[in-house]
Amino acid sequence: MKINKDYKIKNIAGEKVIIQQGEYESDLTKIISFNASSEWLWSLFYDKEFTVEDVQQALLSRYQVDENQAKTDAEKWIHKLKENNLIQE
Repeated sequence: MKINKDYKIKNIAGEKVIIQQGEYESDLTKIISFNASSEWLWSLFYDKEFTVEDVQQALLSRYQVDENQAKTDAEKWIHKLKENNLIQE
C-alpha cells in the first residue's frame, strides 16, 4: 500500500492536519489531525510502499513498546488512513 499523494500535511493554528491538494471544493466539515507519531509515520512512508509489518518495525525502532502493541498501533494507523481514503492499495 502507499499513501495517497493527493494529500499533504499542513500546520494550521498549531495543529497538523491533512489537506487535499488542489481541491477547491473540499468537504471541510471533516478535518483529519495528526499527533506527532502519526505525522512521523506519514513522513516516513510518504514516498514508499509499506505493509503493516513495516509500520510495526518503525514503531518498535522509535518507541519502547512490545511487538504486540506496535502491531496493534500499526493496524489502527493504517485502518484510519484507509477509512479516510488516504492510502492507495
